[in-house]
Amino acid sequence: MTQSPSSDIAFTPRVKALQTRLGSRRAYARMEAQGGFRTGIMPDLVMFLAAQRSFYLATVNGEGQPYIQHRGGPPGFLKVLDDHRLGFADYAGNRQYISWGNLGENPKVHLFFMDYTHRRRIKLWGTAKVIENDPALIAALQSPEADGQPERAFVIKVAAWDINCPQHIPQRFEAADVAQALTLRDQRIAALEAEVEALKAARV
Repeated sequence: MTQSPSSDIAFTPRVKALQTRLGSRRAYARMEAQGGFRTGIMPDLVMFLAAQRSFYLATVNGEGQPYIQHRGGPPGFLKVLDDHRLGFADYAGNRQYISWGNLGENPKVHLFFMDYTHRRRIKLWGTAKVIENDPALIAALQSPEADGQPERAFVIKVAAWDINCPQHIPQRFEAADVAQALTLRDQRIAALEAEVEALKAARV
């Protein structure tokens, strides 16, 4: 029995029919021949996640209604647990619990990462569950820089992931990164000005 490519998680028969009609099916068929999307958490994904401050989490309830929630935190707050699992600590928010409730009806999730600085985006498919009453896991997922105490953990089992091209991604920079760059610039200017003054004094 031939195993389906991992990209079938997104490329349903209807999607493939559209690709055929619009001329992109041949290129994606070549990718499928190589196995499709990546499935394991590889070093390049680990490095990417370690720098991310946010992502979007998509869930669907039992009636098929989708929901997208923004998740943010210090760089690397979404942590790698092993070769196929990711996790993050869940802190108190607006207490709507929509994502959590949806997962009780449908465990499938999609994570969307946008790195505006380097114009990169990653799409990730998987399943997720919410874990309570596991202090060791919650502590392992807690970021020292985060405010408050985590209440539970979200654990995502990765099914497939893919990197998109940078086309149409505007380049933007994090305020903290800009502030750091400006501080380094000002320090360098101050050092150069001190050198100039020292040279002037030496000529007198």
